[in-house]
Amino acid sequence: MSRFATLPDYIQGVTYEIWEGRQIASLHESYGKDMIMRSTAALIIGTEGVIKDTLASQAVFPDREILADDVIWSGTEKDGYLSSHRSIITGRHTGHGVFGPPTGKVVTTRCIADCFVQDDVITDEWLCYDVSSMVQQMGHSPRDWATASIAREGGPETAQRPFTPDQDRPGPYTGTGNDHDLGTRLADILTHIMDYDVAVIGKTYDRAAHIYHAGNVTGWGRSFAEAQWMQLRSAFPDAKFEVHHRIGRSDQGEPDRAAVRWSLTGHHTGYGVFGAPTGAPVHIMGFTHAEFGPWGLRREWSLWDEVAIWKQILLYEAQT
Repeated sequence: MSRFATLPDYIQGVTYEIWEGRQIASLHESYGKDMIMRSTAALIIGTEGVIKDTLASQAVFPDREILADDVIWSGTEKDGYLSSHRSIITGRHTGHGVFGPPTGKVVTTRCIADCFVQDDVITDEWLCYDVSSMVQQMGHSPRDWATASIAREGGPETAQRPFTPDQDRPGPYTGTGNDHDLGTRLADILTHIMDYDVAVIGKTYDRAAHIYHAGNVTGWGRSFAEAQWMQLRSAFPDAKFEVHHRIGRSDQGEPDRAAVRWSLTGHHTGYGVFGAPTGAPVHIMGFTHAEFGPWGLRREWSLWDEVAIWKQILLYEAQT
């Protein structure tokens, strides 16, 4: 890191420059020309696409702040770094854009971004905003917002497709994280949950665990965690679960923590928060961060994009 002392300093510094420093043009230096951004909402290739997307978001919430909650990372200066950056985003809706005329509402949501950094340049990224939380604060349901997005983008034939693996492009980062025990521990917990062994939560979570899930769903305790994970899994009971990346860290002055990027890929064959089964093919890009204490997993943040899921379901229904 030539301009910054550490990787977390770099991630927070570059983020501040782009958003709160209004140095959107600095993306030409901090992002690779052919970088690949796998946002849950769409695949974006190249710096120009990222700049246009950033400008549009900034115009809607011009006073937006991005507050770093944590940066969980792995790698070396020689081989490059992978950062998993969890942030809180807040801003007042005072600009025109996809949310329509300004409402003056203050919107606060969460985001997790996994970025590959080498020689002070980001060339690979995996990104998830809690879009469901945002649209609900603006007065919309995730389903209704997905429906409106499809119409705004010209209908099912021309609407922007959420990211799915068939769109992916190979990037420079081919790693899977590090071998730290905490990353393995979190990946194992998630694998058990997705293999229907929900009882693992009672064995591995602190009784007072705090949970944050997509849609600004928050609560405390093991039973709450069990209910929320079952809500997601029951809607896609036959989907294949995969762990793509895991990082564990034990740093002085920091809690023991881990970051896992995962996916569910299959079909909408179960009842639940996404309505009656439609058989729609669905890909869910998921991110989980966790902190561990003496009595188990004590804090968990898991993000996926409910609007992107609804959009996949609705686009399928429009084609059948």
